[in-house]
Amino acid sequence: MFIHFRIIPLILITFSFLTSCQENPKTTESLYTKMEIKAPTVAKKPKNLTIHGDTRVDPYYWLNDRENPEVVKYLEEENDYKDKMLAHTVKLQDDLFNEIIGRIKQTDMSVPYLENGYYYITRYEEGKEHPIYARKKESLDAAEEIMLEVNEMASGYDFYLIGGRSVSPDNQVLAFGEDTLSRRIYTLRFKDLETGEMLPDVIQNTTGQAVWANDNKTVYYTRKDDALRPFKIFRHILGTSADDDVEIYHEKDETFNTVVQKSRSGKYIIIGSYATLSNEYRILDADHPEEEFTVFLPREPKHEHFIAHGDGKFYIRTNWGGASNFRLMETDEHKTGKENWKEIIPHRPDVLLDDIDVFKNFLVVSERVDGITKISVRKKDGDAHYIDFNEETYTAYTSVNHEYNTDVVRVAFTSLTTPNTTYDYDMNTQQLTLLKQQEVVGDFSPDNYHAERIYATARDGVKVPISLVYRKGFTKDGSQPLLLYGYGSYGYSIDPTFNAARLSLLDRGFVFAIAHIRGGQEMGRQWYENGKFFKKKNTFTDFIDCAEHLVSDNYTQPKNLFALGGSAGGLLMGAVVNMAPELFKGVIAAVPFVDVVTTMLDESIPLTTGEYDEWGNPNQADYYAYMKSYSPYDNVEPKEYPAMLVTTGLHDSQVQYWEPAKWVAKLRDLRNDQNLLLLHTDLASGHSGQAGRFQSLHELAREYAFLIYMQEHHSDKRACSN
Repeated sequence: MFIHFRIIPLILITFSFLTSCQENPKTTESLYTKMEIKAPTVAKKPKNLTIHGDTRVDPYYWLNDRENPEVVKYLEEENDYKDKMLAHTVKLQDDLFNEIIGRIKQTDMSVPYLENGYYYITRYEEGKEHPIYARKKESLDAAEEIMLEVNEMASGYDFYLIGGRSVSPDNQVLAFGEDTLSRRIYTLRFKDLETGEMLPDVIQNTTGQAVWANDNKTVYYTRKDDALRPFKIFRHILGTSADDDVEIYHEKDETFNTVVQKSRSGKYIIIGSYATLSNEYRILDADHPEEEFTVFLPREPKHEHFIAHGDGKFYIRTNWGGASNFRLMETDEHKTGKENWKEIIPHRPDVLLDDIDVFKNFLVVSERVDGITKISVRKKDGDAHYIDFNEETYTAYTSVNHEYNTDVVRVAFTSLTTPNTTYDYDMNTQQLTLLKQQEVVGDFSPDNYHAERIYATARDGVKVPISLVYRKGFTKDGSQPLLLYGYGSYGYSIDPTFNAARLSLLDRGFVFAIAHIRGGQEMGRQWYENGKFFKKKNTFTDFIDCAEHLVSDNYTQPKNLFALGGSAGGLLMGAVVNMAPELFKGVIAAVPFVDVVTTMLDESIPLTTGEYDEWGNPNQADYYAYMKSYSPYDNVEPKEYPAMLVTTGLHDSQVQYWEPAKWVAKLRDLRNDQNLLLLHTDLASGHSGQAGRFQSLHELAREYAFLIYMQEHHSDKRACSN
């Protein structure tokens, strides 16, 4: 989600009125009026939305129609306004873009990984946007076989993304997903790797993932419903029409999604059904795809469990029995009822059991201790040890590990100052072998930067971690700019990782900070539980309290403080600018989930029903009232807001474009300030932005230019806008 740093010439001021803007903001409006730079206006078409006796008037509800030419025209007008208001930063944006891509090794290759006798490689060529997927048989010295040249495949598309590559067990056929709209709706295609020919099998409206049975002709895949919920599993026989595919499973509960996968051992096809607080699995011997799946364990409310297979056993990471931080169990593969489960790793109140990787002779356990990720390796006879990375603050995780019968696990390591590093770890000798460290082109040295972790005291007394990184020479006197990032939802932990683009901020004096707020899972499962449902406001107040701590401890001051968040982190941004707008000079809200109540009342929107266990169900009066009390769109008021850059994608399937569009329209109508308020809509992409390797960096350069310009040219916190 983040990026990295370096130095570049400061912005060249190309418009003479900027000096006037700084010295006398009251003249700004007349200057822009003379230049005919006017913010777009949106027609109000009031719609009454009544629930639980509460009538809500939504004048911008009509923007919820991407096929309406008036809506597209409005979004285009906002884009045009944004371009004009940032026209004086075009050179800076270009400089930043060139600076960022200048750190990227353009001709590059991933660390090859071994799977079923082939080494698989992803590589990039200079100047090209998309990867080349290749493999080599048995040896890295063997001739390269190009499986997919995505640059050629993407030709002619505004958006193109490959997902879900999987090769048949006999290594003959590649299945892959193809998305050309950016709504995460994939078409499954198949390629004969011997002849290089595309097979006639084409399957529409899937998640992009195909799972092979061991007969090399049967694949399982998932289809989506009208709300883009993965809801049905089908079986396809290679060489037959998709119209003849057999429906294997239908997940009828709209709060659950379904997925199909294969165990690392290669023995089982596994269908998973999952909601926020419950899941269920069905299993099938991969040698017998014609047979019926059997239920591993019937679903139970609030029972989360995750299964993996190896050596005649299933391993279960479960919260059963009050194990909020999870414990690890095992059972015979033919006796999957809980009465047969045997505990291997007990529940620990101070250690979150995050994940497991099962190998023939070893279990690799990913854990969180005091917010730090650790990897434990244990032989199946019980001996265990931690991998020693010889650093105190870092992020470590298991990487690509497709082989089951191996004594080597591939792991990744990074920190706020250490580029992404890949190791092979010998689980017998306990030796790390460096395979590759991300190369940062230019004069980058990690010794020029310093990272630290501090703690803010939240208003209820809880200690909230903050990770920071800055260029050495930083003076803690409040004079330097600071960008504070936060997320705080779904139990998703934001770990301190390296980002080369971020250097462009650090080298200009910015501090980058991560607020590890509640709603994530950095400090254990309770950290998540205390940031959801009726405790959701802890997420927002934690972020505000972190910001106030950074100010009180002289890392920055409100006139130098910026905030960033995307998706559910965009909800965070919307909430904090309503609650404490005076704390921030500028805010970037990327694809923000800001119209919480309206969205969660609309079951036709992707994610809605599956997220009742995250936010609550507003069809219940108590949840409705609580959600409305923090929903950013519902709480916009006539007051001063910080400068804001808001981004969205017309085809976003996760957070629909109309949420940020309505929010910006309402802010324009009610706010009492002259600060920059900009909306950028990518008319060709969705939630994750552009798919190309460099395309998304143009947007990043624009965001950085917004921050740098605001910092350098608006010391009184009032920006140039009408």
